[in-house]
Amino acid sequence: MKSEAVHVFVYGTLKPGEINYQRYCADKVLTVKRAIAFGRLYHLPVGYPAMTLGGDCAERSAKGDRVEGFVLSFPNVEVLDYLDLLEDYHPRRPIEENEYYRQQIDTYNLDLTSLSSAWVYLMTPKQVNTFGGRRLPNGWWSSCLP
Repeated sequence: MKSEAVHVFVYGTLKPGEINYQRYCADKVLTVKRAIAFGRLYHLPVGYPAMTLGGDCAERSAKGDRVEGFVLSFPNVEVLDYLDLLEDYHPRRPIEENEYYRQQIDTYNLDLTSLSSAWVYLMTPKQVNTFGGRRLPNGWWSSCLP
């Protein structure tokens, strides 16, 4: 039985060109597509970003809460176990005990046409505040940020 491709929306160190792409994704990824998801993006002083969700899709779109990244497609679900370790996510722990939590969201092409449902690693707003996150209103994170 053939397994179905798994899509993951990445907005930080797992993006092509960033520090964790080569180690965690490059030799496993099937396709890479620029994409947008709705939420808020933050730069954390520890050197990586966090994304939060809030409100419904129409509300987020009206407020301009968009995060730019990539949808990476992988051949099977096993990649999630590998990424869960990096993101300190354990499905059996309560959300607040994980650094990130994993959830499926809708993603969009740059022209806002629907792309696919994808897994994403998120933080709660409380966690972002605890880390001292700084909002990135343009929705793009890079390791070159000060």
